[in-house]
Amino acid sequence: MLLEAQPDIAIAGEASDGREVVQRARELQPDVVLMDLTMPGPQSGEVIRQTLRACPKTRVLILTMHDDAAYLASAMAAGAAGYVVKKVADSELLLAIRAVHAGRTFVDLTQTLSPPHAPPGSSRAQQPKELSRRERDVLRLLAQGHSNQQIADQIRVSVKTVETYRTRLREKLGLKERAELYRFAVESGILDPDR
Repeated sequence: MLLEAQPDIAIAGEASDGREVVQRARELQPDVVLMDLTMPGPQSGEVIRQTLRACPKTRVLILTMHDDAAYLASAMAAGAAGYVVKKVADSELLLAIRAVHAGRTFVDLTQTLSPPHAPPGSSRAQQPKELSRRERDVLRLLAQGHSNQQIADQIRVSVKTVETYRTRLREKLGLKERAELYRFAVESGILDPDR
């Protein structure tokens, strides 16, 4: 009902499980697929990947009850362009759909994620301004789920240079896992294209 009331949004179709998501997306070629992570059928990451293979111009937005950074990182690594939890306000969901449709990344977990904890004695940077511009670029692309090779291609450096940037990020931030890097990117605003 919320989506049908919007003059700039049209519902192209619906699906009840992961297989049907891919099939309907292939048939309808929607601009945006709004998808839950916990549907019957194949694992959600595989559904996202298959949908994007079948519809390269489609953007996937996850709407889920899972407010855990690991779910978020997994969905983004599979190719999702956005991730919002179901308890967000209606206006936030509409904002997410429009942002993803416009080609931006949209994540709303900031009210549910606790700050990552640095290991004792680490010198994790507290503000993203302590990162160089190139380190911020690499962090943003990592958080969006890109591989080292994809990042190297986008910023026009070697894979070895990307690995060096990743090492620097881990040392500066005191974060080892991709999910922790993602959480930092979300909380620091690095994924926000306007910042």
